[in-house]
Amino acid sequence: MSNLFFYGTLRHLPLLELVLGHAPEVEPAQLADHAVLWAAGRAFPMIVAQRGARAEGLLVRGLSEADRAALDYYEGGFAYELRPVTVETGAGSCAAEVFFPVSEERWKPGAPWSLDDWLDRWGGVTMRAAQEVMDRRGAYAAREVAGMLPFFRARAWAQDIAAEGAPQTLRRASGIEDVDYQGLRGRPYRGFFRIDPFRLRYRRFDGEWSAPLERECFIAFDVALVLPYDPVLDKVLLIEQMRFGPIHRGDPAPWVLEAVAGVIDAGESPEEAARRETVEEAGLEVHALLPACKGYASPGYTTEFYHAFVGLCDLSGRDKRIGGLDEEHEDIRSHVVTFDHAMELIETGEINALPLAMLINWVAARRADLRAGQVRQS
Repeated sequence: MSNLFFYGTLRHLPLLELVLGHAPEVEPAQLADHAVLWAAGRAFPMIVAQRGARAEGLLVRGLSEADRAALDYYEGGFAYELRPVTVETGAGSCAAEVFFPVSEERWKPGAPWSLDDWLDRWGGVTMRAAQEVMDRRGAYAAREVAGMLPFFRARAWAQDIAAEGAPQTLRRASGIEDVDYQGLRGRPYRGFFRIDPFRLRYRRFDGEWSAPLERECFIAFDVALVLPYDPVLDKVLLIEQMRFGPIHRGDPAPWVLEAVAGVIDAGESPEEAARRETVEEAGLEVHALLPACKGYASPGYTTEFYHAFVGLCDLSGRDKRIGGLDEEHEDIRSHVVTFDHAMELIETGEINALPLAMLINWVAARRADLRAGQVRQS
């Protein structure tokens, strides 16, 4: 049996219960000569030795080997490990263990950490991502799950973005209250991607409830799309990369022309993601980002949601650049073509990624104003 001291996100009892699979008994405790700080640029804290400081936390006594294994799995994904310490409680000193960063160089200490501030901004995202982590226990090692964690967090963040909603002027004014979601059925797929088999019924337009439906939904991400456009040269930048979808469809040409695109990371705005991805994939800074449209890629079976932009930029000397991130296994070639050539590629079908065709046509409808500098820039 083990005593553990929790100073960070696991002080949030719903999260601790999710990881352990049961609600433990806790008591306030402090660790002398240590401070809890934000890991700089991250959504979680770290603990550091600091003379005279006191780290506030919770002590859980008598954790079983099964509890330790669950905690090791969850914290292993964050590159933390247990070390022995002595903490102070209302009943006196107590030997315990604490999760410290595996490497003191991995994270840089930031400002003092606040549980309330973390809950306000990151609590919901962390809970949803933690559920994905623990769902994979027994199928993936903690190290493998650590590589998936940014994508779990991005999926969780997409729900926060989705909560903004959209107008309902033509659509029916009712909402989720007219859907009777009856939960998951069977065994969901939990890998790098996620597929949820579900059962539901909904209120039809005639006011009656539908028959129960059993389907699957591909749980994806919110994605930022950018078409770089140079209104002076009247050229656009297209990227080319190998894609899995065409391979599995039986397409003999799996290299696809697309817009710059990438997952919106947890905590990022769509605009921030758009600018970041344009640098990563095309090595290009845009001087203005024009919101084009946003919406679902295929709402019948996936949560994937696009935030599409046109990026005004200088495309001089940008043709045939190789870009992408090695750690994301990206091998991307960029093409700078005249706008008329891009339209021809849509007509011939060589551009067969609809988001790219959509953005090119968005520019086509505003091309004269863009070239005259009359479109409002952000």
